Amino acid sequence: MQVTREDLNPCTVRLTIVCPEELVSEGFARAYKEAAKEIRVPGFRPGQAPRSVVEQLVNPEKIRDTAIDIVMNRAYRAALKEQGLEPYAQPAVDKAEIEENPPKCEFSIKVPLKPVVNLSDYKGIAVVRPRVEVSDEDVAKQIEALRSSKATREQVTGRTVQDGDIAVVNIKVEGEEGDGRNFMSVVGQTFAALDEELRHMGAEEVKVAELSFPDNFQEKDWAGKTLKCKLTLRSLSAVKSPELDDEFARSLQFESVEELERRVREFLTDTRVGMAQDYVNEQLMAEIVRTSEIHVPITMVETVAAQQLRDIAETQSQSKRTLEDYAKDKGMTVEELREALLEESKVQVERAVIAQEIFQREALKITNDDFNKELFDMAREYRVTPDEMVALLKRNDALGELRNRALYRKVAEYLTQNAKIEEVDAASAE
Repeated sequence: MQVTREDLNPCTVRLTIVCPEELVSEGFARAYKEAAKEIRVPGFRPGQAPRSVVEQLVNPEKIRDTAIDIVMNRAYRAALKEQGLEPYAQPAVDKAEIEENPPKCEFSIKVPLKPVVNLSDYKGIAVVRPRVEVSDEDVAKQIEALRSSKATREQVTGRTVQDGDIAVVNIKVEGEEGDGRNFMSVVGQTFAALDEELRHMGAEEVKVAELSFPDNFQEKDWAGKTLKCKLTLRSLSAVKSPELDDEFARSLQFESVEELERRVREFLTDTRVGMAQDYVNEQLMAEIVRTSEIHVPITMVETVAAQQLRDIAETQSQSKRTLEDYAKDKGMTVEELREALLEESKVQVERAVIAQEIFQREALKITNDDFNKELFDMAREYRVTPDEMVALLKRNDALGELRNRALYRKVAEYLTQNAKIEEVDAASAE
């Protein structure tokens, strides 16, 4: 067997392996024997039919796939022993070629080795943390957003148009044939001349006025012109938000306006505390990466990036879109998107390796409370119940993600406790 080694980085080795002919022949022979066990040939017990008979009954592609698995597994194990390598995770095959006649098999495989982690001193790192402040104005804006989400649209009668009203107006230019053109507009957000005329009209009112249309008006044949027009206000409606009272609070499952305000303040405070901690975590990890020697297997980075690309593709397909559409929206080609994901995946893998190393060095432990906190946080992110989240993780064989998140949070808490933190105004931290 011929093995060529290429060290791609301190913890990734590419092996190019040329297999001996006898190994390839043995691989195909075994593939036919395994195929024979799955078919019934009259006059023969399962697995005992002659190869010449089996060859006529099985799919050649299936035989080829089975043979290459057999040959590659044996050759890979032998190559690892020859090179004295101990894989850290599953390898990744770059390319593989196999032929039955004449016997030939050559493949290239990337072998991940244990990450290289030489950490700098990770205790006492200097970072800044934005002060968390929630003003009465912040609370009022959040509650106003909640009121807007419950707003209803009502027809307007008995008054003239006001800014913010929704008007359906027909505009007919003098001299043009037809019944004019209809537009639905938010008054105050159309263009100056039309807004001004509408403010003096009531529902179903008609008037004639000269309108100076802006250069970028949607009707290209009117854009940039001053035209005499007949305006007909077809309908007028307004968006009405519910009153801020106890009835509104109860509609949101709160007992009173006071409880609503208190809970909104708590929500905003918790959110901003979390954002401030994320900012601290980012500084801590960035400094450790900058000052340490960290090398991770290329295969781990590629695996993470490939999964992210699959997730994006699946999400896009649900909206009848393609990866090309998504990449174009981001100002990239698919290949540029793939490269960007590889870069970000490298950051993620490096930080995961750092967290694992610190977790072990400091003999940190994950408690049931830690797991439960991550579970409830993930459930909120995915907008499902905790039980549904557990079922989803099991279905995707991803329960390990729960531990990874809990471990990362535990390490982040440890680093924060041992950091030198300066509290600053939020604007100073940007």
